[in-house]
Amino acid sequence: MPLTRLHVDDELASGGRVALAEAQAHYVGRVLRLRPGDTLMLFDGSGSEFEAIVRRIGNDCVELAVGARNATNTESGLHVQLVQGISRGDRMDFVVQKATELGVKRITPVLTRHGIVRLDARRVDSRRAHWESIATSACEQSGRVRPPLIDEPLPLDAWFRAKTSRTDVDLILRPDADQALAALPAPATKLCLLIGPEGGFSAAENDAATAAGFRAVSMGPRILRTETAAVAALAVVQSMWGDLGT
Repeated sequence: MPLTRLHVDDELASGGRVALAEAQAHYVGRVLRLRPGDTLMLFDGSGSEFEAIVRRIGNDCVELAVGARNATNTESGLHVQLVQGISRGDRMDFVVQKATELGVKRITPVLTRHGIVRLDARRVDSRRAHWESIATSACEQSGRVRPPLIDEPLPLDAWFRAKTSRTDVDLILRPDADQALAALPAPATKLCLLIGPEGGFSAAENDAATAAGFRAVSMGPRILRTETAAVAALAVVQSMWGDLGT
């Protein structure tokens, strides 16, 4: 049976000790019902994974002894940035979860003209924290050791103006594009993928993407839901150029 994996904020090192935060302590002690001497895996987001042994379980705390570092190979060599039009309800949660499982390195949530979701300043931080929590849980489940960076949500036009990261190819998913995603040559290491919300991109947004150097590509003859498009596109690029199926 696979060992339980937990992400911790503390910097890990063999021989160290870790005291779990209250929520994680409850999960380990009350939900999983682990006992002193039981083993689990820890990772801190730096790229390493460590065995850990439960040393003490109290009413609201769990202390772990950090053991040997384990070699891992769960991070894709293809660096994908997903720029995702924010969708409503649990659709965006689904995208964040599955994108993390599929190895995306960075998620940039953007507000678009036809998007249904509107975030005021008070909700931006809470939504970002919520998505980071979902990504962390997806890493724990999938075996990843580096949670993706999740940017602060911002309007798409503002992101175009502020874009500084260099990629080998920038792609926008459009059902009317003449070029198929699967027909593109492989990028060297970095890819940016832009996907619209439920209502798609406006004509002005499509023009802005073209002006910013994005190439329009399609995923076949059917129009996909925003959450389906993200998962399908990531699966395709990881299968063709990344580590999916290796």
